[in-house]
Order: sequence, then structure tokens, then C-alpha cells
Amino acid sequence: MPHNNRRWFLQASAAVAAGATLSTATTRSSLAAELPPGSSMQFGLVTYQWGRDWDLPTLIKNCAMAEVYGVELRTTHAHAVEPTLSEKQRDDVRRRFADSPVELVGIGSNERYDAPNPEVVKKAVEATKAFLRLSHDVGGTGVKVKPDRFHPNVPREKTIEQIGKALSELGDYGLGFGQEVRLEVHGQCAELPTIKAILEVADNDNVKVCWNSNPQDLQGEGLAHNFGLVRPSFGMTAHIHELNSDQYPYAELFRLLVASDYEGWLLLEASSEPADRVAALTEQRKLFQQFIAAAQKQVAGK
Repeated sequence: MPHNNRRWFLQASAAVAAGATLSTATTRSSLAAELPPGSSMQFGLVTYQWGRDWDLPTLIKNCAMAEVYGVELRTTHAHAVEPTLSEKQRDDVRRRFADSPVELVGIGSNERYDAPNPEVVKKAVEATKAFLRLSHDVGGTGVKVKPDRFHPNVPREKTIEQIGKALSELGDYGLGFGQEVRLEVHGQCAELPTIKAILEVADNDNVKVCWNSNPQDLQGEGLAHNFGLVRPSFGMTAHIHELNSDQYPYAELFRLLVASDYEGWLLLEASSEPADRVAALTEQRKLFQQFIAAAQKQVAGK
């Protein structure tokens, strides 16, 4: 093909491809615009108690049976997805999820950065980096961590600064592996103004809040105010507990999530002991869908 004709052909092909891409993007954008806010939220499971003794094949099978298509794998549990896995074992975990309808949302670590001893904090940071590499290798998108508490004779401001700086380092590290660092609202640091202060120190867009549906959410000026303090920093995951409990205002939480068009996973961190956990998980998924529908109706009516 003559040079000029070839150049024309390549330019024309690129234009056609660009047009097709633009058309597809426009179609997707139009479809998304037609859906009510909150439609992208998904329901998943934290393997805290309900999945603690399920090996990986059982976990995937049970989640699929319950039509729950996302999981956060808690470390030390029976599914045994740990930093000690070999490259081959990591590939096997990734393949098992890829061959199933269930998505590995990420790893739930127990790492925290509040200790007065700098060596303990350094060790926790390095352990978290290992979890970030693990999550990348097995197909996850992030690692959950904890703040965690304040210590006698240590100023609160010093602990907040220390936690924030550790998270900032981890945020940069995780970015290199395509992994979010998900700060669970937990422990003595669970008051939302404290979490906001930690995030301000971290000053890293890859350090995200993992909402945890705690009693502290209702303190001070109330749920809506506290939600608003950290909503801009939400990541891909938020934790909820049993939705049939009257101990937390889930209807209001769902309204806030829908009104702000949250697009991540709501992961069930259940601590009860039902006789049939698959049936209970199915029921929780149905309650999730009901809460979404009710919140969408309420938001649309305003």
C-alpha cells in the first residue's frame, strides 16, 4: 500500500474506532443517567463471623447460592488467604474468583498504627504493605486497616499525627499496586471528627474511609452531620451489620448513601449465630434491596 494511502487508512481506522468508543461511552452514560441514584451500590460479605470457618471453595459456593457477589476476606480465617501464600497459590486464589460470579473485593487486615513504640508502628506498616501486595496478586482492590486507639500519657494529637503519616505512606505504596487503603472507622478513633482529622494528616487521595455503622455515628450533631464529615473520602467499601437490627438507623443511612449516589460495596459484617448462615445471608441481601428501593423512593420524592 502506498505510504499516503496507508496513512489515510490508519487515520480513518482511528477515527472509526474513536467514534465507536465515543458512541459506546455516550450510550453507557445515558443508561447510567436513567438509573436512580444508589443503583450502583452492591451487597457483599465480610468474612468476620459468618464466613470464618469456610474454606475458599465453600465460601465462594455459599456466597453464590445466596446471590451475594462480593467478599472481603478477613485475615486468619479458614479461607487462608494470607501474605505467606506462594505465587502459585496466589494465582489459584485469583483463578477461583475469576471462574466464579463472586468478586474478591479486598483483604480485611488487623493492622493498626496507634502504638507508642515506633518500631511496632513500622512493623505494622510493613505488614500492611505485604497485604497490599497480596490483594493485588489475588485480584482484590484494597486492604482494610484500623486507626485504632489512644494511649495513656500520649497526647491525642500526637497519635492522630502518627496514624495519619503511616496511612500517607501506605496510600502511596498501595497506589503502585492499584490498591486502596481502607481506614475502618474503629475503636477509640471511631468518632467521625477524629477520623476526619486523621485523613487531613494523611492528605492522600488513596487513603479512603470504610464506614463501619458504629454507635458513635450518632453522637454530637447526629448521623447526617457525621456522615457528611467523611463522605467525600469514602472508598469502594463500607461496612454494615445485621439490617434487621433496631440498634442502628439503617433507613437514614441508606437515604444518605442513595442521596449522595454512593457506588461502592456495602459489606455485611455480621456477628450473630444463625443456624443456616446461607439462608441468613440471603435474607440480609433481600433486606439490602428493600432498603435501597425505599431510599430511592424517598429521595425521588423530594
